[in-house]
Amino acid sequence: MLTILADSNIAHLHDYFNEHILQQPINVIAVAGRDIDAAMIAEYQPNALLIRSVTPINAELLKDNDSVKYVGSATIGTDHVDQDYLHERGIYFSNAAGCSKHSVAQYVLTAIFNLRPQYWLSDNSGINDSQAVPVKLGIIGLGNIGSTLAGYAADLGWQVLGYDPLLPTSDINNASFEQLLTQSDVISLHVPLTRAADSDYPTYHLIDKQALAKMANTTILINSARGPVISEAELLLELEQNPQRQVVLDVFEHEPIVPAELLNKLTIATPHIAGYTLEGKLRGTQIIFDKFLTVFGPQGSGEVAIQSAYLMDELLPENPYRWQQLKQAPEQLAKFYDIKADDALLRESINSEAQAVLAKKFDGLRKNYALRREWLFER
Repeated sequence: MLTILADSNIAHLHDYFNEHILQQPINVIAVAGRDIDAAMIAEYQPNALLIRSVTPINAELLKDNDSVKYVGSATIGTDHVDQDYLHERGIYFSNAAGCSKHSVAQYVLTAIFNLRPQYWLSDNSGINDSQAVPVKLGIIGLGNIGSTLAGYAADLGWQVLGYDPLLPTSDINNASFEQLLTQSDVISLHVPLTRAADSDYPTYHLIDKQALAKMANTTILINSARGPVISEAELLLELEQNPQRQVVLDVFEHEPIVPAELLNKLTIATPHIAGYTLEGKLRGTQIIFDKFLTVFGPQGSGEVAIQSAYLMDELLPENPYRWQQLKQAPEQLAKFYDIKADDALLRESINSEAQAVLAKKFDGLRKNYALRREWLFER
């Protein structure tokens, strides 16, 4: 019988990984993701690890284990996984690339429209005519999420200034880093976390005091990628010197601890939930389930009899939220997504003694988050 050790925060975990769906007995052990460690793996000897972003996968975790054959991360990001080590060990790995690309793009748009409702008019003046200057949206990182956000911007009539040195020049990958910083009305970050040892274009502290100094005081900065892409210390200094700067953070450099000193200076702050829609999380589970069947199913080791099972349609309730409907009635935005409610929950979680949101509370907000719905995007 196969044993799976899984983060209990994986959406619909037991709807996918159960005896009825897999047509055979299965042992699924669900625990908090931060609790998965070498001792737990030694105790349960799982065949598969199913994780989210809070579980680091590396040699320290797996060095004394021979049972794990597959690691699946139900997330877009992969900086928590040492893929080279897994490859050396012959352990299959997959993440859920693109699973929440619309969810995160919609989070960014919600933040922008809460701060600049006039941008619904497709320009930054509040005057909708042919002479108006279009909103300039700077997108750093044009992978699944960044390119999806660019699609919404195009539908709104905005101008995209995109920067991704890992991709060829295109209609959206069209600006230098400096051009994007100096010319954008809004800058949104959608890059993985990489360091100089890993990449020719490291993103660790990509946004530092030099980058911040190049932005206009009115430029909105949004980070829903990885916290350390922004230097938190240098951002704090910037906000002290330039309090009118509007900054939206869904991720934090020292997460899951968020200092009140920073939180009190942010325009909008949320607890790493930009991708937390029912569709996004369920899609992430479906993707790693599909890979699990590739590894253990008839085309893999043969330990599971079934070859495929698509469950999203039966697990998703009807979706009443449509992008084109929202465009026609922007005043309905809070019904589509009330970002201010998420902001309030995080601020209310500050521990007065520690003057910070502590790890247990931060993780609790994520674990107990009421998943919103993804808007159906039709251009």
